[in-house]
Amino acid sequence: MSALILLAVLVGLAVLVGGWAIGIYNGLVTARNAFRNAFAQIDVQLQRRFDLIPNLVETAKGYLAHERGTLEAVTAARGAAQAGLAAAKANPGDPAAMAELAQAQGALNGALGRLMVVVEAYPDLKANQNMMQLTEELTSTENRVAFARQAYNDAVMAYNNRREVFPSSIVAGMFNFAPAALLEIPADRAEVREAPKVQF
Repeated sequence: MSALILLAVLVGLAVLVGGWAIGIYNGLVTARNAFRNAFAQIDVQLQRRFDLIPNLVETAKGYLAHERGTLEAVTAARGAAQAGLAAAKANPGDPAAMAELAQAQGALNGALGRLMVVVEAYPDLKANQNMMQLTEELTSTENRVAFARQAYNDAVMAYNNRREVFPSSIVAGMFNFAPAALLEIPADRAEVREAPKVQF
């Protein structure tokens, strides 16, 4: 009889430990999916931004014939930023991918900022209705990108906290829940920290 009670106690403990581990595992999966979903929102906003840039360049092209280098720099930076986004989409949260994305977006921000400075020197271009609409949409998109980045970073922090605290860290280690990287703007690059200024 005592062996049967001991067996029942051991089975009960095994069920409790199993339920505990399953609960932690499911919580980690939920947190990982949350930061991946938050990254998908960044993807949507960056794609919108990438779609606006060719129209912006095309509108400016007629006015800025001798500023071809600036327009080509924007186009090249857009291509590099799209490649950075593709790498990050393949593995959201990967430190190398997020660093590549941040660097490419920083270069694009710098190129767009230089384009806006050049646009300021051309009153006819600045007053062009299409240019005003495009720059307004770009400004709105930059704000959306900033909000999406903040939501992503919050989700990454929640996931990393969940995977690092005890006892979740045990389950996270057993099932290889890797740390996720924030999408950070390097502090040493001021042109990356500031969104392109659009003024009319």
